[in-house]
Amino acid sequence: MSRTRYRVRLGAALPLIVAGLAPRAHAQQVADTAFAVHLAAPAYAADGPVVLLDEAHTNFHTLEGRYLVFGKVLRQDGYQVRPNRAPFAAASFAGARVLVIANALNASNAGKWELPTPSAFTADEIAAVRAWVAGGGSLLLIADHMPFPGAAGQLAEAFGVHMRNGFAYDSTRAVSRFTYTRASGRLAVHPITEGRTRAERIDSVVAFTGQAFAVDAPGRAIMTLAPGTIVLEPQVAWQFSATTPTTPGAGLLQGAVTTFGKGRVAVFGEAAMFSAQVAGPRHNPMGMNDPTAPQNAQFLLNILHWLSGLLPAR
Repeated sequence: MSRTRYRVRLGAALPLIVAGLAPRAHAQQVADTAFAVHLAAPAYAADGPVVLLDEAHTNFHTLEGRYLVFGKVLRQDGYQVRPNRAPFAAASFAGARVLVIANALNASNAGKWELPTPSAFTADEIAAVRAWVAGGGSLLLIADHMPFPGAAGQLAEAFGVHMRNGFAYDSTRAVSRFTYTRASGRLAVHPITEGRTRAERIDSVVAFTGQAFAVDAPGRAIMTLAPGTIVLEPQVAWQFSATTPTTPGAGLLQGAVTTFGKGRVAVFGEAAMFSAQVAGPRHNPMGMNDPTAPQNAQFLLNILHWLSGLLPAR
């Protein structure tokens, strides 16, 4: 089957009960190598800040896999994007400006997305990341729907972020795709959404399922779930029933930022929005390549601009 080539110029319904483990459900998601972004003015001409993408913690998203286009877009903007394949320690972050952690897992959950979902990181690793950020580093922490919030929860708590280990849905339990707009007030006015120029302003972003979380002060909401949203917290990923524990999602977040010591932290509860993938036998676009999400790529770049200091803290 031929694939449509999407190029962005910058300037689903589910039944109540869904069977099958998520690793199987997502097996057909692959990077859309045909997707490209045109940057009129890259942020860095060459040798920009080093961005590390964690690949040491059974990560579902890697530079050669589902985040291939993530890395490609950042490199186009002048960032030096490298994988991190060693446990976190002070030496891990030498020379880096931004650490990205996307959908880390404890090895016990590899291919088995069910409770319990222990931390992907040891206490020493969490302390190392916390100290590095306090000293001026920047962290982009991305944890999608269950089991990823369970794996990232202890690290998130170190920065005042409290994750729900579940799936965000609307009240009908049929819609898990969310569009955040300025007009609705659910996409915040912030340096990240303002950008450096009018051409970089973000008015709308799209998330594809994901989780929900809360942030302590001085956290700033970026993406706020609407009234009527719920969070389903199953024992096994994608297996929902009438008895599945449910938490109200209204007012919880899928995107937020905070400062910590001399550093900055951005947290997002959905990973596909920063990818460009094709899913299923029809190669349906999902992420930055989705025609209904034309500003997601610029949104990603604005987040990195904020983390690397090109945009003001608030």
